[in-house]
Amino acid sequence: MSIPEHTKSSGNVFADLGLPQPDELLVKATLVAQIASVVNHRHLTQTDAAQLLGTTQPKVSELLAGKIDGFSIERLIRYLNALDRDVEIVVTPKPRSRHYATFEVTGGRKASRTNHEPCMG
Repeated sequence: MSIPEHTKSSGNVFADLGLPQPDELLVKATLVAQIASVVNHRHLTQTDAAQLLGTTQPKVSELLAGKIDGFSIERLIRYLNALDRDVEIVVTPKPRSRHYATFEVTGGRKASRTNHEPCMG
């Protein structure tokens, strides 16, 4: 029995598919997954979610269907804030072992901070 050929993933399906701006696409997809998780956990209808997010039901439908082209990262962050989620951006030097810097989103981990400033925007 032969072993099927396979390619090791880079960790970013969008990069593996050769799509432009794969890091941005992965960030958007991860933010949308967080939004969908909150909407589902709260058992919100698309209409209720739209009202909370300050948008329309058709936009929420597109978002939850994974159609992320019309949504900026900034807008998705505002949506998460509207759903009572903090969003933290941390900037660190890239390791020398990696050729390029990355942009990623992680969730479910509470970072320790001594100064909790409210979002002013």
